[in-house]
Amino acid sequence: METLFWLILSTLGWTLIDGSEMERDFTWHLRKIPRLVSERTFHLTSPTFEADAKMVLNQACGIECQKGLPAPNLSDLEDSLSYETVFENGTRTLTRVKVQGWVPEPHENLTAQGAPVRRKRQVYGTDSRFSILDKRFLTNFPFNTAVKLSTGCSGILISPNHVLTAAHCVHDGNDYIKGSKKLRVGLLKMRNKGSGKKHRASRRNRREARGGAGREGSRENLKESAKAGRRRKESARGQRAADGMPSFQWTRVKNTHIPKGWARGGRGDAALDYDYALLELKRAHKKKYMELGISPTVKKLPGGMIHFSGFDHDRADQLVYRFCSVSDESNDLLYQYCDAESGSTGSGVYLRLKDPDKKRWKRKIIAVYSGHQWVDINGVQKDYNVAVRITPLKYAQICLWMHGDDASCTYG
Repeated sequence: METLFWLILSTLGWTLIDGSEMERDFTWHLRKIPRLVSERTFHLTSPTFEADAKMVLNQACGIECQKGLPAPNLSDLEDSLSYETVFENGTRTLTRVKVQGWVPEPHENLTAQGAPVRRKRQVYGTDSRFSILDKRFLTNFPFNTAVKLSTGCSGILISPNHVLTAAHCVHDGNDYIKGSKKLRVGLLKMRNKGSGKKHRASRRNRREARGGAGREGSRENLKESAKAGRRRKESARGQRAADGMPSFQWTRVKNTHIPKGWARGGRGDAALDYDYALLELKRAHKKKYMELGISPTVKKLPGGMIHFSGFDHDRADQLVYRFCSVSDESNDLLYQYCDAESGSTGSGVYLRLKDPDKKRWKRKIIAVYSGHQWVDINGVQKDYNVAVRITPLKYAQICLWMHGDDASCTYG
């Protein structure tokens, strides 16, 4: 684990590529954010919560496909950025929005050069993932910002009350999936040696001892039973620690926000560009969270690298960290070859750049990991691991969801 610690420090800090990286400007430059204003809210019928979880889309428009599409107009963007909100009691609303101060970005292919050849689905050749087993890392920043959803996905803490995840973790594009009706979020926590159950058991044992004092052999039997119970608990705790299986504090979700660009409700395929959702927790946490940032181009990433942690299904609830180079990018998506399995979808993809004022390195979330997807490349379906970039408009939308207005969303 000490080797991992120094590896993370070196890769998250100053990555050298041909001796040229240190000459580049790897700084968080704040950008003026367009205003996203709530115009009107409508009540919708309650969801049925009957959809099956679908981790892979039937078809997604990839980089080459997007090059052939016309640039989105303001009306289309406002329709896609309008959003559904599902509340804990099962009710649902649709909020229409207006965009103000939006400057269209160049609609072009921002493809990085030298993308590696695809070799194997999801995990490529040698598995480069790290299971975080040491609690000194597991329960401290940045790893403690990773959370697990009761639907089987991952997410990341972005405020004391909010979790960012992938939209398909709660919605299949047409309806909300089974299990999202009583959605819960699991936060990593330290396992206390003396739990309430243990104390209650101890009091019960003492009462049984007093009540059975007159029975021959009852004290001896009780002592042996208590010793055996302690051995079983110690063995279970030791095995859990050895397996690196974290303990979770589960919290109910108060409401869920999904962009209309994803929740199309049967009106065409869900758009991979909008595969993100925000969950508001019913109870605030006290952990350090990670702030949002606008996704820079690949050329402005230290070493071209991204990082994320999640709960991959093949590692039995272990928190798994990985980092890798971005191979391709479009205006809304990052295509990469990070080793990942199902369960890690919804993880927050982050970078570590310099804070311009305090002259220190700071991590921010710049994308949401959407997982293994099939995309249209020159009319041919190919599979990639994809992350949805946080653009200025998406930053404005998520900020609006968090604060209820755009007063705190001027720069990002």
